[in-house]
Amino acid sequence: MNRKIAAALLISATALSFSAATAMAQQSNDMSKMPGMHMDAGKAPAGSAAAKLGDLDISGGYVRAMLPGQPVGGGYITIHNGGSSDDKLTSVTSSAAGKVELHEMKMQGEVMKMREIKEGIAIPAGATVTLSPNSMHMMFKQVKTPFKQGGTVPVMLMFDKAGMVDIDLPVVAPNAK
Repeated sequence: MNRKIAAALLISATALSFSAATAMAQQSNDMSKMPGMHMDAGKAPAGSAAAKLGDLDISGGYVRAMLPGQPVGGGYITIHNGGSSDDKLTSVTSSAAGKVELHEMKMQGEVMKMREIKEGIAIPAGATVTLSPNSMHMMFKQVKTPFKQGGTVPVMLMFDKAGMVDIDLPVVAPNAK
């Protein structure tokens, strides 16, 4: 291949890559304007759920109301480990959903990726871990009845060392921050 063709291909590939990145950024910006689809963490809404389990203080728990046709729901919580040994949130269950997964969202290059955290979420001694809309969160799948603002969603949090605790998460507006 001669140099002119190689240079033209390189310029074309760079332009295409730039156009794709611009389109993804615009799509992300458009999604952030849709209720329930913004990516900012913000603080837990007033009236959020709280519990105590051994050395763990659980606070700021809530789920967002589901929009029509939305197949999954998101749940958020803050866990503070006031003890001297690490613990781990191993799983979450709910009678309101057939399955609850622990998920993580993070940027890979210019693309936001979401993946299940099958190994659980570490709660180091003396640390606070927050499950929030733009990072780790609970993903409710096979939801039996869409979450409606003003209701509650029962969950059971299972920890490796502390055991399990039941907590009712209030359902807040789909765009709650």
